Amino acid sequence: MTALDSSGAPRIIQPRKLGAGRRTDPPKSLCTTLPPGQAAKEMVHVSATPVLALRGVSKRFGAVQALTDVELEVHAGEVVALVGDNGAGKSTLVKTIAGVHPIDEGVIEWEGKAVSINRPHDAQALGIATVYQDLALCDNIDVVGNLFLGRELKKRGILDEVEMERRSRELLQTLSIRIPSVRIPIASLSGGQRQTVAIARSMLGEPKLVILDEPTAALGVEQTAQVLDLVERLRERGHAVILISHNMADVKAVADKVAVLRLGKNNGVFEVKTTSQEEIISAITGATDNAVTRRAARTTGEVSK
Repeated sequence: MTALDSSGAPRIIQPRKLGAGRRTDPPKSLCTTLPPGQAAKEMVHVSATPVLALRGVSKRFGAVQALTDVELEVHAGEVVALVGDNGAGKSTLVKTIAGVHPIDEGVIEWEGKAVSINRPHDAQALGIATVYQDLALCDNIDVVGNLFLGRELKKRGILDEVEMERRSRELLQTLSIRIPSVRIPIASLSGGQRQTVAIARSMLGEPKLVILDEPTAALGVEQTAQVLDLVERLRERGHAVILISHNMADVKAVADKVAVLRLGKNNGVFEVKTTSQEEIISAITGATDNAVTRRAARTTGEVSK
């Protein structure tokens, strides 16, 4: 393109490149879209000081050593899956945290301070809620009655049914739990809906740590998805969650870390993002340390000599 200057002589004008001097967006190939569950994991802030920390916890029942020097840390906004074979000590460990079985040795730290948990009331006072596998729901009572079972609201000595129903609806709505009605008996609900009601009941006391014992056991695919969605919502709300499960697909879907117990001892803590399912299963079964591998290591050592 040409133009005339002040003297009348022609001069050349260089065309400006499109986008020059402007911020350019990265190419589409560099833009990644995270799945909803993974995106939620990336957005949740994990606290620096663990909400719960077990330091060298041991528990014995007579001649049986159930737990030996177990270490575990759980942070706010984090889901830690506790896995292990049958008899590995998962239930015993959970019951020591919940105050059912006081520990024999070791230290339990709550938000960085050593505490004593000798009974379930001590755990509840700290902010620990446990949902056991049997759920402990009353089939002949409606949803409201089960949510407030043992902690009923009263007004002038009479049950305040209106306020309990209002709080029940508000709680279920906050956790995005869909139930046909809060006034139908628990017996009318599906397995997944019963599990969500049991988890919702544990949230009434505003706990900081929620322990779920096999929440998806004996549930169908759709019901399992509902429970896993609820676990993710607990993490998004900043709760620390301990999830006991035998289902590796569920663990990989919602957990941030996996703590493996084997024969009452720690057998590894793994980051879900960087660990394969085979590695976790190997730690559960002890496949990484068995007679075959020991013989191979011994043979290799003898050859190197």
